[in-house]
Amino acid sequence: MEAISIFDIFKIGVGPSSSHTLGPWRAAQDFVTTLEQQIDHVQVYLYGSLSKTGKGHATDLAVQLGLCGFDPVSIPTENIDRYIQNIKDDQSIRINNIKTEFHPSRDVIFTDQMHELHPNTVIFHGYSDGSLITEVIYASVGGGFIERADRQIINVGGIELPHPIENGKDIIKYTDMLNKDISDVVYNNELYFQSDEVIITKVDAILDTMLECVYQGCTKEGYLPGGLNVKRRAMTICHKLLGGKWYDTRDEWIAAIKNTDVNSFATINRWISCFALAVNEENASLNRVVTSPTNGAAGVIPAVLLYYFFFNDYGGKDMVRKFLFTAGEIGCIFKKGATISAAVGGCQAEIGVSSAMAAAGLTEVLGGTPRQALMAAEIAMEHHLGLTCDPIGGLVQVPCIERNAMGAIKAITAANLALDSDPDSAKVDIDTVIKTMWQTAQDMNSKYKETSEGGLAINLPVILPSC
Repeated sequence: MEAISIFDIFKIGVGPSSSHTLGPWRAAQDFVTTLEQQIDHVQVYLYGSLSKTGKGHATDLAVQLGLCGFDPVSIPTENIDRYIQNIKDDQSIRINNIKTEFHPSRDVIFTDQMHELHPNTVIFHGYSDGSLITEVIYASVGGGFIERADRQIINVGGIELPHPIENGKDIIKYTDMLNKDISDVVYNNELYFQSDEVIITKVDAILDTMLECVYQGCTKEGYLPGGLNVKRRAMTICHKLLGGKWYDTRDEWIAAIKNTDVNSFATINRWISCFALAVNEENASLNRVVTSPTNGAAGVIPAVLLYYFFFNDYGGKDMVRKFLFTAGEIGCIFKKGATISAAVGGCQAEIGVSSAMAAAGLTEVLGGTPRQALMAAEIAMEHHLGLTCDPIGGLVQVPCIERNAMGAIKAITAANLALDSDPDSAKVDIDTVIKTMWQTAQDMNSKYKETSEGGLAINLPVILPSC
């Protein structure tokens, strides 16, 4: 298997979906680099889940922004609506700074067909003088990862690591051999991708983006875009929990939470839910989030991290970095052994994996052994097995936003259970649960795999406004 960096799992991008927004966006960027001659017209064909729920996931907007050369890490999210409107008004798009014919209403084609390559397939056609001169096919395989039809993997390279990890057994082998925590082994591997300075810069950027996302979500009210009229709740919950204390900056917000008496489990539980809701309300609004391992599950890890930061014996920023190293490696082994795409495996592949990641990271920073961290990851996933993906209206809102709060709570419960248990007596290990998750994904009916053709999506049908 190809080596995967934790920074392939944790990607800074724009909501609402890693597979339906970030992946197609990256595919559009890559398509532009493949052009060997000038084109005067471009079309984009969406297949499978990208077609069925693409409008609700802003896939059509993502490919336009990618073709224009905007990057999801740095684009001013407040300007996205203006950029899209300019394309619509001009009926053209600038590719490599050259004006190219593009009519959004007819040149993004929602085929309503499956493609043999993958449930999330996007095809770009480039034309010159009315003739098709190039076709490039991509699969968006989850978590913002993309693959071209020739199987060239875009996100990762052929790097040989000192401690290659494919599964839980490998993690235990190296942690035992080196007498180190999971995070230490992961950090040593990361040094083969980039320098220590780059690693610290990247992980701190991830932490800052997560924190800013929670903060921004706790400062905004109103309704989420898309037509479901889902009301934002994080700010209201935050203000109630702060008892009227006000804040004008992120630092003041942090200080206000730290200076608030927390004397009950119920209060802590509400804070965890608040943090998770805040992230995914931002995600639903096409704002900046971190895939963890996906956009739809982006709220679980920040919520559990802030639970550790605010309500435990906080050990400093180095411990938060260790949390992310360990959590990221759990995401890597799920990607290698199963999937992190809801279009392939249902929501167990998103919320389930994020909960397992968070559980392992939290267990380590609370003093757990590598075996206990893996046990926590197993417990968290075991109780997400079979979870379906049935977004109402194809939007990453209902039930997705609340599921992040539930995933965070399950992660904390799993960590506490593992810390009070002997992993050697466990009946199920992490590799078994990953294998089981993959088998469950293969058995799951396609209508429960991010198609909005089953579950809540058909029992609460909605008619969304046309784009």
